[in-house]
Amino acid sequence: MMKELQSAVLTTDLPEHGLSAGDVGTIVLVHGDEGYEVEFVSLEGETLAVVSLRPDQLRAIEPREIAHARALG
Repeated sequence: MMKELQSAVLTTDLPEHGLSAGDVGTIVLVHGDEGYEVEFVSLEGETLAVVSLRPDQLRAIEPREIAHARALG
């Protein structure tokens, strides 16, 4: 189980929020075993979305991964 303030990787596209699999967010609230509230921000710190996600829609950051920047459409 992941913890509050932990960074996590989105595992599915969420086009309704402008998010893609691989985007990195911060867990801001844990809903027990049911899921998480996750905030996604731009590289300038602007909040883009705060989304309720199921545990299967996120994964922990793995060692030796690298972040990738992309423009929002």
